[in-house]
Amino acid sequence: MDTIFALASARGKSGVAVIRLSGPQAHSVLEKLAGKLPPPRHTALRKLRRMDGALLDTALVVLFDQGASFTGEQVAEVMTHGSIATIAALETCLAQDHGLRMAEPGEFTRRALENGVLDLTQVEALSDLLEAETESQRRQAMRVLDGALGRLVDGWRAHLLKAAALVETSIDFVEEDVGNFDDLILAELRNVQSQLVAELAGQAARERVQSGFEIALVGSVNAGKSTLLNALAGRDAAITSDIAGTTRDVIELRMDIGGYAVTLLDTAGLRDTQEEIESIGIARGQKRAAAADFRIILCDGPDSPPLVVPNPADIVTFSKSDMYPGHSGGLSGATGAGLDDLLQQIMQRLSAMTAQDGLSVRRRHQQAMTGAAAALESAIEKLEDQAYIPELVAADIRQAMTALDSLIGRIDVEDLLGDIFASFCIGK
Repeated sequence: MDTIFALASARGKSGVAVIRLSGPQAHSVLEKLAGKLPPPRHTALRKLRRMDGALLDTALVVLFDQGASFTGEQVAEVMTHGSIATIAALETCLAQDHGLRMAEPGEFTRRALENGVLDLTQVEALSDLLEAETESQRRQAMRVLDGALGRLVDGWRAHLLKAAALVETSIDFVEEDVGNFDDLILAELRNVQSQLVAELAGQAARERVQSGFEIALVGSVNAGKSTLLNALAGRDAAITSDIAGTTRDVIELRMDIGGYAVTLLDTAGLRDTQEEIESIGIARGQKRAAAADFRIILCDGPDSPPLVVPNPADIVTFSKSDMYPGHSGGLSGATGAGLDDLLQQIMQRLSAMTAQDGLSVRRRHQQAMTGAAAALESAIEKLEDQAYIPELVAADIRQAMTALDSLIGRIDVEDLLGDIFASFCIGK
């Protein structure tokens, strides 16, 4: 492969800039730039010079050996002063004096995938980590980046390889008395299928951790929805007034609540109206509220019923509690009363929605696991029929393994043969 380089820190003026080199010439080029190099994984302060001896900068340098770096190749990193001119001079030197190529977007990570340092789920998790805005997104991305999903798939695959080996043995030695493996095969397949079903059960909530949850504010006109939105935001995100029907369209506010990315939806107040634009706004608000993860339903007072039928996850309370001094509960966007309790209720609901343990977070993961589960269901149904055809069961198991291999970006048809010969001493 070409030796590539790129700025690994954010472009622009900064205190320190990091330039990364990766490829077969990474160490030799850095030696020409900086002179004697430190041992791998040790930093050293060196003067960087062009081929004609002109001084570029004084920088920290560090090396990573092939097989012990992020990309799996020789890697060198240079930590220079972060002026725009310094970065430009060093990039020009690497390209013109040493013939290195500027890396394409994501090329370092792609090389890590191609060299087996990361699997496909880890590459996706790295992208999620770089985009993380909240603590829950960071934690979720780190679990997958650590390789947890890949290890889980490897465990499933090991069980399927064992089952496949048993099926293939019954096919190859149908005329010999090697025993009946049906119960063992079924146990392996059911074990993996049940784990797949459990993993898929929490998929939707884990996706929402990445994309963000939606919570709709619902209530009558002048129920205090916009005032509540502004109070939670800590700024005037929505226009408030005593004029009924001020909010005509859905107002969205993205915020972090307890480490979760949440979009609050301020919807138009519910009432019967002949005004066309307000009617459209109410209809849009109802549609968005119905699709939200849950709703905060504001009643007009402590004794007023909600205007919509609450769902189990909805929070029902009354607003403008400062106007009802004799009643407990409720909240007031104007005074802030009850807001802490409301935030706690929101966090409890979000925590409960994400309590299902699991690792898969993307639609692609869901599709791969759903395909594997369906193939295993087909194999189990065949095995439960005493007159099954082993070749068809083997085909279902191979389909399930292919789906799981696609999940982590690895397709290896030779593993099955290796497992068969390793598992059975059959004297042939």
